[in-house]
Amino acid sequence: MRLLVSGGGTGGHIYPALALIEEAKKKDPTTEVLYVGTKKGLESQIVPDAGIDFKTIEIQGFKRSLSLENFKTVYLFLKSISDSKKIIKEFKPDIVIGTGGYVCGSVVYAASRLHIPTVIHEQNSVAGVTNKFLSHFTNKVAIAFDDVRKDFPDEKIVFTGNPRAQQVAHMQKKNRLAQYGLNDEQPTVLIFGGSRGAEKINQSALEAAKNFTAKNYQVLFVTGRVHFDEIMKKAEKMDIPSNMVIKPYIPNMPEILPEIDLIVGRAGATSLAEITALGIPSILIPSPYVTADHQTKNAMSLVERNAAKIIKEQDLNGELLSKTIDSLMTNENERDEMAKNAYQMGVRDAADQLYSVLQDLI
Repeated sequence: MRLLVSGGGTGGHIYPALALIEEAKKKDPTTEVLYVGTKKGLESQIVPDAGIDFKTIEIQGFKRSLSLENFKTVYLFLKSISDSKKIIKEFKPDIVIGTGGYVCGSVVYAASRLHIPTVIHEQNSVAGVTNKFLSHFTNKVAIAFDDVRKDFPDEKIVFTGNPRAQQVAHMQKKNRLAQYGLNDEQPTVLIFGGSRGAEKINQSALEAAKNFTAKNYQVLFVTGRVHFDEIMKKAEKMDIPSNMVIKPYIPNMPEILPEIDLIVGRAGATSLAEITALGIPSILIPSPYVTADHQTKNAMSLVERNAAKIIKEQDLNGELLSKTIDSLMTNENERDEMAKNAYQMGVRDAADQLYSVLQDLI
């Protein structure tokens, strides 16, 4: 198979693509892959580091207000379609898949105009603008949440789940917490606002720290590199309990997830795929800064099945956070029930299912 993949801007678009590529190469080691992204996007760092051939086009999103910059956006979009066609004709893919972000709009649209089979993958419970547009031209639309069906042509929809889930589904507990100064035998809470961190979550976790003193559980608080120095300056003036460890970043975060008894964090599609694949109870704090408030809708899909609790960012503070954590960490039966419900929602063969969709179109 010659597979061309495009998706970028955030890890939520990139990591599912990498999971699919990994699965494709497992099934057929002769698979050739080309990834098309942008120079400025996160994909320009992550994809080459994964050893995948990478090419770029230039594109940007529309401004929500009237702006001369939007004329440049239209120009770049038209040019990027032409550039995408050149890349596609040179690589000669059997199939093209887009996993979201502006960049895949040009690539998948260009492929459809060249009569090459195309698929898009929507990770969230609310469709992105690019995927809504592409759904009119693509052959299939793969989804990870049933709630998003209403946003796409029904006859094109295939439920696959999020390929990222399959990458973490079979990870086992291997006592990895000691390297972070924690006790491998003690129940553990992970507080994590995403790879870049989240200011309100970080501030609330710091405010909550005093309430974790002498608890029979421990807390791993990951701030994100951008916020770490500021958080540590504040922490130095406080009495941080010995059962709370603060780190800027955890390399390959999924590896430690089997060690975690409760996750506190955002409700991005990749995070929820990992949480449900492993069956981990969670306290979700959806980002209010995302399109169509889709993280709240993502979170509610778990909350409604008693697989997670939710705290709106506008309500978040240290007292509420520590009380919610403590209520779960002192109630093992409730955590077990949430874990079971989360696990039942997981799609642990999502990459395999998406790969099958591609194969059926070739």
